[in-house]
Amino acid sequence: MRNLIREDLNNVFDQDPAARSKFEVIMTYSGLHAIWAHRVAHWLWKKKLYFFARALSQFSRFLTGIEIHPGAQIGRRFFMDHGMGIVIGETCEIGDDVTLFQGVTLGGTGKEKGKRHPTIGNDVLISAGARVLGSINIGDHSKIGAGSVVLRDVPADSTVVGIPGRVVRQHGQKVHHHDLDHADLPDPVADKIEKLESEINRLKKAVQDLELSEEKE
Repeated sequence: MRNLIREDLNNVFDQDPAARSKFEVIMTYSGLHAIWAHRVAHWLWKKKLYFFARALSQFSRFLTGIEIHPGAQIGRRFFMDHGMGIVIGETCEIGDDVTLFQGVTLGGTGKEKGKRHPTIGNDVLISAGARVLGSINIGDHSKIGAGSVVLRDVPADSTVVGIPGRVVRQHGQKVHHHDLDHADLPDPVADKIEKLESEINRLKKAVQDLELSEEKE
């Protein structure tokens, strides 16, 4: 446990250039407090002490603004930068060397049972406000852009942006058929309205043709 705590502290200095001293980090870094509380809560959860695990996780949420379900499995060197508003669901599995920014949600998509939250690979970065939802896999060394909503699996070594999230880079190369122009994002609602208008116009023309044929008769 002592080695793990030392590793967490060193990871903060590796990740955050604003960190000045170990005392400052231990006393003021809410992300560090949240992960330490989660490790204890997860141990209680595995011992089937569910109430105490949930009570500790909720107390940690009150203190830090970060909500981690005690059932979530989190790897080593996990870092939450400005972690306020982060939510991590019960069946999440997070690998090693993962970084989350504020407002990230690793959540479910409904009331389904079983595995319903994401599996995050190693060395993944998820930027501020991103939503990764459902029982999906985020591959190793991937990056999720700020504000993205990811609903499908992401291959390893990919960059994802947009709503819904799309792969725009993979293995350092642009993915042209998924490339996003943020000035012209797809709008599924507008597309559906356009299709309905086309169908209404077709039906109007059919009615008009029928009325004309009746008048001729």
